[in-house]
Amino acid sequence: MDERRKHRRFQVDNGAFAVLGGLSWSHSTQKLGQITDIGMGGLAFSYIASEELSDDSVELNIFLAENRFHLRKIPFKTIWDIQTEKVPFSSITMRRSGVEFGELTPDQRSQLKYFIRNHTLPLKQAPSLSVHLNPSPELDKSCDIG
Repeated sequence: MDERRKHRRFQVDNGAFAVLGGLSWSHSTQKLGQITDIGMGGLAFSYIASEELSDDSVELNIFLAENRFHLRKIPFKTIWDIQTEKVPFSSITMRRSGVEFGELTPDQRSQLKYFIRNHTLPLKQAPSLSVHLNPSPELDKSCDIG
């Protein structure tokens, strides 16, 4: 697998979640999942699925279960959405999705940098993967993460 990213990715602490489709539970395309990794350009998350993500979702929210952190209404597009391996002896289907952030407001960028600084670790790359990362100089200078 050969990935090319403009922004460095970070492993997210447990308890960080993404909600796609707004915060109204009545929205039929909404997905709630645990964030696995994140960067200034996007994130990946795992979720229990009844169906693939719909392109109808228009916003993404990031929040922490044990904190008051909540980053709202992030524009995004789904880049990939795959079924992960089935859990033995379970009827639950898990999926993993990767999204790319759209144009962020200055406040959203600031909150995202805060989240990365305080709730992540550098992502450990598996030796079998060939990954080419080009960290954002802007993020490195302003966040002291690099």
